[in-house]
Amino acid sequence: MLTLVIGDKNLSSWSLRPWLLLKHAQIPFAERLIRLDRPETKAEIAKYSPSGRVPCLIDADTAIWDSLSIAEYLAEKFPEKALWPADARARAVARSVSAEMHSGFAALRGFWPMNFTREGLSHLRGGIEGDIARIAEIWETCRRDFGGVGPFLFGRFSVADAMYAPVVSRFQTYGPVALPPLADEWRRMMWSLPAMREWGEGAKRETA
Repeated sequence: MLTLVIGDKNLSSWSLRPWLLLKHAQIPFAERLIRLDRPETKAEIAKYSPSGRVPCLIDADTAIWDSLSIAEYLAEKFPEKALWPADARARAVARSVSAEMHSGFAALRGFWPMNFTREGLSHLRGGIEGDIARIAEIWETCRRDFGGVGPFLFGRFSVADAMYAPVVSRFQTYGPVALPPLADEWRRMMWSLPAMREWGEGAKRETA
């Protein structure tokens, strides 16, 4: 069975992405949670992850680290789950927006770190209006151009939805964030997704 090594559910936005992908796609896996910022954290993570960071997916004797690499591995290992859109153009856009989330939006990450269980935190924007506007544009455009009859960014659930899940949390925590209609509809749907609620319950137990 696959094992996913993750950090705190309240704080680790990178861990949320592959966890949500596995959970919503109903791919069986074992969870190994390592609490962050503790004296033993570094040594514990080093047992699993060559990079010394989480998340890390363990498949037999193979370790896959980095959330986007894990997503690509899962898409190849479980083609029947259709974790990328079938249409070539939609798939290209889905990969592009996923990579943009993976490597971009540094201001948003810095000023609005994920804190899954808390709401009503400081709304200080700190120069992140451009990041917010671009994310809203991505969500609105994907839903308009590729959503079809499904509720997700590309109709069916895909890697792209999982990649942006931590931003949904941030917009909830630091919001309200005004979004165009289709983007806001997707945000609300993602926040109520059973897998997101399950992650949130785990985060609450950590902070209780």
